[in-house]
Amino acid sequence: VQLQASGGGSVQPGGSLRLSCATSGFAMDEDDLGWFHQAPGKEREGVACISGSSAGTFYGDSVKGRFTISRDSGKNMVYLQMNNLKPEDSGVYYCAADGLCAGSKIFDDEYDAWGQGTQVTVSS
Repeated sequence: VQLQASGGGSVQPGGSLRLSCATSGFAMDEDDLGWFHQAPGKEREGVACISGSSAGTFYGDSVKGRFTISRDSGKNMVYLQMNNLKPEDSGVYYCAADGLCAGSKIFDDEYDAWGQGTQVTVSS
């Protein structure tokens, strides 16, 4: 299983970014996928996940209504559309697979495959 995140960058508050995660080595419709955020000096937290079997999605409370996770199984890609970004959204974002997506509490210790992170900076 391999995952590679990209799409990070610098944006002003209120702006948008779309993160991408290229995946390989597994079937996306059989595996739950997640996006995680680690702010400087803080623990990594789950922000969004998508169920492999149902394509159902869940979001952390801090991003509900602003972030959208999606996948393109044909391209083996997972995306995180981030709108109305806030300074507290800054940090490193990771995509992960082989995990559990069953509710808005998304735990990193339930995911076994990780990509390298991509940096997001929200600042005026």
